[in-house]
Amino acid sequence: MIASTILGLDIGGANLKAANATRQARSVSFPLWKQPELLPTALAGLVAAFPTTEEFAVTMTGELCDCFPTKQDGVRAILAAVEAVAHGRPVRIWSTHGVFLNRADAQRQPLTVAAANWHALATFAGRFAPQAGALLLDIGSTTTDIIPLHQGIPSTHGTTDWGRLQSRELVYVGVRRTPICALWPDRVCAELFATTQDIYTLLGLLPEEPTNCDTADGRPLTTAYALARLARMLGADRDQLSDDQVIHFATRIHTRLLQQLVEAARQVYEGQRGRPELKTIVIAGAGEFLARRVAENAFPALSPEAIISLTQELGASVSACAAAYAVAMLAVERAREAETAGLSIVPSDGGASRNEG
Repeated sequence: MIASTILGLDIGGANLKAANATRQARSVSFPLWKQPELLPTALAGLVAAFPTTEEFAVTMTGELCDCFPTKQDGVRAILAAVEAVAHGRPVRIWSTHGVFLNRADAQRQPLTVAAANWHALATFAGRFAPQAGALLLDIGSTTTDIIPLHQGIPSTHGTTDWGRLQSRELVYVGVRRTPICALWPDRVCAELFATTQDIYTLLGLLPEEPTNCDTADGRPLTTAYALARLARMLGADRDQLSDDQVIHFATRIHTRLLQQLVEAARQVYEGQRGRPELKTIVIAGAGEFLARRVAENAFPALSPEAIISLTQELGASVSACAAAYAVAMLAVERAREAETAGLSIVPSDGGASRNEG
């Protein structure tokens, strides 16, 4: 019953995600930067949906929020919130070294667990591309990860946000939260009037969500309001522009974003040591529809069968919480390995690490 007792948590700045190895998964919106003091309460509500949980496997990106003076402060605040929810149950934290740390070690090495969710997902995704010459292309609501995989193992130039941004293994764009003015600064209002979820809802690539008011102006995520928000980006009201004019604007933004990611994917692939022949691309995330187009445009010689969709492999709800599911699976697998070897997957706080690698 290990699979249902270990809960994976992916604690982001805008969303909290949880999943276990039995493919139960849940994501909730939580603007951490607005109310960091409520993180323990929000986590408690999420964890309550998984009553069989006996242990936690954690990864995070929320430490980047500007409510924290530094990322190290953010890591420690998130770890404290998890500890408050755990109520003494074991907690293990994934690091970019590819091992689980206990809370004490994570506090001493905060930058190795900061923004490590990409590494957990890439480590899990490697099983779908065990040979040399593969990429993971994960497009989320806020960011895009382009991760080279060498024989199923993440093989990046950078491990921190800064290093990965420089190598373009991290591109700070996504299909929901990216401000339009960050993608199209010319002859538009430099204001948070609309985001990428407006263009993709308008273009029919994301569904309308009439109950979702997590938008730039707080009005529902529908085609009508998306038209209004995008018109305002152009300094107009909706009745001043035709729908075709606004749709044309949305199409141009999509084309620019697509090209930006195509160029980044090619650069990451070409920057690999030895540049092995590309054989597989694993696509994932809320923007998997865009990831497929990026893969097809960046590498037109790749066969359609070489593009592996985590949504198809795992189901939509699990794919939307892919990093949480990945860290849960990794914890389950290492717990089973440790049981077989008669060791502990992660030492108690202050103990010496064993069976890690």
